[in-house]
Amino acid sequence: MIERDYDVIVIGAGAAGMTAALYALRGGKRVLVLEKETFGGQIAFSPKVQNFPSIKEIAGAEFAENLFTQITDLGADFELETVASVSKDGDVFTVTTDYRSYTSLAVVIAAGVKHRHLGIEKEKDFLGNGIYYCALCDGALYAGREVALVGDGNTALQYALMLSDICSKVTVVTMFDRFFGEPALEKALRARDNVEIIPDYIAADFAGDKEFEGVVFKETKGEKRFTLRTPALFVAIGQVPDNAVFAELVDLDKQGFIVAGEDTRTRTPGLYAAGDCRTKDVRQLTTAVADGACAATQAMNLINALGE
Repeated sequence: MIERDYDVIVIGAGAAGMTAALYALRGGKRVLVLEKETFGGQIAFSPKVQNFPSIKEIAGAEFAENLFTQITDLGADFELETVASVSKDGDVFTVTTDYRSYTSLAVVIAAGVKHRHLGIEKEKDFLGNGIYYCALCDGALYAGREVALVGDGNTALQYALMLSDICSKVTVVTMFDRFFGEPALEKALRARDNVEIIPDYIAADFAGDKEFEGVVFKETKGEKRFTLRTPALFVAIGQVPDNAVFAELVDLDKQGFIVAGEDTRTRTPGLYAAGDCRTKDVRQLTTAVADGACAATQAMNLINALGE
């Protein structure tokens, strides 16, 4: 028997990672889930999930909690630790974190993505004091007040709808002249009386020196500018991967996503990439859980082939 701590180590406790853990556990494997922040991933910050089959509507946080309870009840070990490196010697992987090292026969990378920043000077200085990336987390701080939001995808539309429920006014600024999210969400947003949509502008600077006072917007294709005075700007302009730590064992595309197909296999046997962190055309909750199921199945097939 090959000596190891676990059969499968899952890096990331979002929908993809926890689904991988679920399938591996049901296959009788010993599983460790490593997460650097908190379980749930991006879906935990979604106010409403209305496109998951068989579930008419559920809060993202509730969905994540249900899945987490499901895997821990089945015996998954869970640790809040940041992965520093992954290496392989023979058939055994070693995953080193900021606390210790663990070994396994298969590893599923489900590291997800992180919020894309505007890249404006003082953005970090105003983080949590005027600049926010999660309306679900921080929107209530500005109940009854006027706020702004930049973004044009599904997350931006959902955040704007949620903010319009609690704020006196929401000004939504988009880079182009249209949204790129679900038509139903856009229709609902445009029907709100307290929502103003300003197209074809990008955030170029912030108003205020020591305190956040607003945003300076610039035309996307011109030089015209205007300053929007607001106590809060919510940023929902997409996400970016954070896969550099795995670069020695996987190939990364130009954007930093792990190169892996629908079978979730990377160039290293036994190492799989699932969910938003891998190259794919559609990044949705349903595709994340599908990836997790596929990665776990591939991992179990490999372990069984080793006679383990």
